[in-house]
Amino acid sequence: MSALADTAGATGHADTADKRFHDLYTREWHWRQLQFAGADDENGPAQDAGHLPKVDAATQAMREAYWADVLTTLDAIPRGQLSGEDQVDYDVYKQQIQVLLSDQRFKTWQMPFNSDSGFWSDLGFTARATYADSKSYRDHLGKLRDIPRYFAEQTVNMRLGLARGFSQPKIIPQGRTPSIGEIIAATGEKNLFYTPFLRMPATIPAAEQAALRAEALATIDGQVIPAYAQLLSFMQREYIPQARSDIAAEDLPDGKAFYRAQILEYTTLDMSPDAIHALGLQQMAVIHRQMLDTIKQTGFKGSFADFLQFLRTDPQFYAKTPDELLKDAAWIAKQVDGKVGDYIGRLPRRRFAIEPVPADLAPIYTGGRGGPGIYLVNTYNLPARPLYSLPALTLHESSPGHALQMPLAAETTGLPDFRRYSYISAYGEGWALYCEYLGQEMGIYHTPYEQFGYLSYQAWRAARLVVDTGLHHLHWTRQQARDYLRENTALAEHEIDTEVDRYIAWPAQALSYYLGEMAIRDDRARAEKALGEKFDIRAFHDAVLSTGSVPLPVLNARIDQFIASGGQSPYATPSP
Repeated sequence: MSALADTAGATGHADTADKRFHDLYTREWHWRQLQFAGADDENGPAQDAGHLPKVDAATQAMREAYWADVLTTLDAIPRGQLSGEDQVDYDVYKQQIQVLLSDQRFKTWQMPFNSDSGFWSDLGFTARATYADSKSYRDHLGKLRDIPRYFAEQTVNMRLGLARGFSQPKIIPQGRTPSIGEIIAATGEKNLFYTPFLRMPATIPAAEQAALRAEALATIDGQVIPAYAQLLSFMQREYIPQARSDIAAEDLPDGKAFYRAQILEYTTLDMSPDAIHALGLQQMAVIHRQMLDTIKQTGFKGSFADFLQFLRTDPQFYAKTPDELLKDAAWIAKQVDGKVGDYIGRLPRRRFAIEPVPADLAPIYTGGRGGPGIYLVNTYNLPARPLYSLPALTLHESSPGHALQMPLAAETTGLPDFRRYSYISAYGEGWALYCEYLGQEMGIYHTPYEQFGYLSYQAWRAARLVVDTGLHHLHWTRQQARDYLRENTALAEHEIDTEVDRYIAWPAQALSYYLGEMAIRDDRARAEKALGEKFDIRAFHDAVLSTGSVPLPVLNARIDQFIASGGQSPYATPSP
């Protein structure tokens, strides 16, 4: 019996299944937060700490053993003996642990970056944070002092990956090292990591501010910049020359099993690459017909390819300044604010800001990104940011998409923390893409061009089913993938390039969007048919959003429960 299993049953047979389960996930969640304390990414900070996480091979092996023990203990708890919502919690938690364990077993930590983010750029989110007290500043300084150790461990891990052929394709790191070089070149107060010290709260005494600033400058100069310089040398002299030339995930060690595991992780569905590819082709044909009908509404005379060229080149469809793009995004978001309450019953308290993607990330970043408290709009290369797509992008990334769903989950009391604060791509991206669809009913698309922009975004996500499986299973070339997106969507050339590289570097993640949206739309159609006049759109959306981020089969079961309840909102007061 494992140590975890023995601990869980230490109080004897009188323990209920519920208590054993609660004890297990409470203990593991606390351990998990400690393991990753100090890590940051675009979705918000992890648990506060004055250091960065340990990522060395010994720590990775320890985590693998720990999660294997957790899964053994979990399997020993009879799901059928759990009460009520605990059975749902069990299904969600088991999927989380299986994913965490799978990634450890495939050693994904040996490939710690993709095409638009990596361990070195994620630290930039810490640097851009706002700190309210001296402890937070000292924690920041502690993380800066820890960068040399952290980078050294990551470098050793990447060498282990190179040695067994588990690396990013050579084309991914090529051209993506400037963000490392920018940290090296920016000295003193110009360095990104000094940003929090430019404006410090008046509640910190002046003398302490001066001491903290002096320590920051010394740490950046003595430890941060040298660590980034060593990383840049490693990437240029070792990683890129030794990285693999092929791009398919199935060409990696145990690649077929790895790609299937990534599909299961990101879609929460056990689908084969061939089935996904065929579904993508079928959906693309449906969307293409809708796009042709919309072109007729514009009065445009010419072929589909001619219309795409017109959209990509006519100045009327592009902002002239970054401020214009940001203001248009804000205007669309405010239109949504005026209507979202008619479609969703419970809204989060947390608001979100609209800001440009940081300049050092923008050239290789997506067109936008949303999360708790933030909607990032990429204002780099304005000819690649069409205004006709901005309504769909805004619905997806801000409200009612990511910047609504994620805070709402965190604010939902009664759910365990592993449901409130975790993110499952099929659910989160599926919901955000469904919000683009919902924009039609909300009246957010005002012109045929904006409707075409929505359809182009639908085609873009359906095309991912074709392109991702094409690249990683059917061994498409990068050029084949670029050609497919160019011929079937209105994406600009720059965005086509960044998207294809993203799919290459992040196998299967791109599959989660359209499959997730299809699941939600299918659930809605099923509920509408079953409930008839009793169907309430606000209650349905409340049912979807009340779960937190869950696997798609769990969401399907939740909608079955919603139908069985007569379409009652989970927040409705029970009848006396």
